[in-house]
Amino acid sequence: MVFGDSEQSIMPTLIQEKVDQAIGILRQTGVDAWLTFVRETSAISDPLLPLIYGHWLTWQSILLLARSGERIAIVGHFDALTAERTGAYTTVIPYHESIGPALLAALEQIQPAQIAINFSATDVHADGLTHGMYQLLCGYLKGTPWADRLVSAERIAAALRGRKTPEEIARIRRAVETTREIFEETFAVLRPGITEAELGRFMRAQIDTRGIAAAWEPASCPAINTGPDSPVGHAAPSDLAVAHGHLVHFDFGVRQDDYCSDIQRVIYMLRPGEIEAPEPVQRGFVVVRAALEAARTAMRPGVPGLQVDAAARDVVTMAGYPEYKYATGHQLGRQAHDGGALLGPLWERYGDAPRQTLDTGQLFRLEPRLTMPGYGYFGLEEDVVVTETGAEYLGAPQQDLICLAR
Repeated sequence: MVFGDSEQSIMPTLIQEKVDQAIGILRQTGVDAWLTFVRETSAISDPLLPLIYGHWLTWQSILLLARSGERIAIVGHFDALTAERTGAYTTVIPYHESIGPALLAALEQIQPAQIAINFSATDVHADGLTHGMYQLLCGYLKGTPWADRLVSAERIAAALRGRKTPEEIARIRRAVETTREIFEETFAVLRPGITEAELGRFMRAQIDTRGIAAAWEPASCPAINTGPDSPVGHAAPSDLAVAHGHLVHFDFGVRQDDYCSDIQRVIYMLRPGEIEAPEPVQRGFVVVRAALEAARTAMRPGVPGLQVDAAARDVVTMAGYPEYKYATGHQLGRQAHDGGALLGPLWERYGDAPRQTLDTGQLFRLEPRLTMPGYGYFGLEEDVVVTETGAEYLGAPQQDLICLAR
């Protein structure tokens, strides 16, 4: 059974691209081998498995990639044909009774000085090895030279999830465009009196009509806030009704062909007689928009994420608004929150993630915000890709405050 709802005809090509990319990352980092150890992945799957295999695995299974170019899959005999059909593994070794002998033979062949395995204290997407599987692996390696050569694969995992291939970028662009279309359809029905919950149901219906999925938990995708009394966060839309003089904020994304978008839009509902938003609202939008653009302008390969975060955060605080209490940006990909690098401040809860540097092909969402007392919540969010010279939007950004009179 394959992951997600992608077209199976193009899945093997993507897996091959990512495995080839992983070999290149091993060569760049100087790590000899990367070992992914899993079992019954329908119950507990490694976060990297959809990228380097694309299917479930049943018995204890090992995907072993080497800096020297070897691509070895050691799997239960019932899974061997599926592993071969990925086209990503040059050697597929089926077993019946124990995976241990095949594992030791493969390591003897590769002779790795380091073996990267998927554990990490800071990156959830590099922490797929359960404690029980770690104990089993150590048992297989006990008494061998390889037992003391295990290291974290977090650098490899972060690079592999972060550096998007052209096919991955194309998929996310399509998801961004679909999100734009659903926003436009939603704005057409937006009116005073309609509730957050009704808007949420409308947007989820547009997802269902297209045969795709929400980018995160459907109960809170979309997140919608109307006016100053709506709680901001990861909550489901409430029964609060849109009214004249409200800022209406949307946080929404879709999962399409296994890849996600994550975009926010904000609208001001004009009061009777108003032809434009009040000056405080206009100023708030200008500040948020400037902060977002400051972050994008600061983005280029080699820049640490904390520097990008500071560029946006300074715009907000220097304009006299309180700083927002979260990171300016996270990576985007198969998940709405994806990868290890973070555009954030050096707060304890973020660990070393803000120190990671940007790399070509990484996708981020940028999300500065502020709150307007009496009006509501200002949040803009755009999806961007890091290029060799900077960062570019994946879709048309919201450049102006949308004002509706209805």
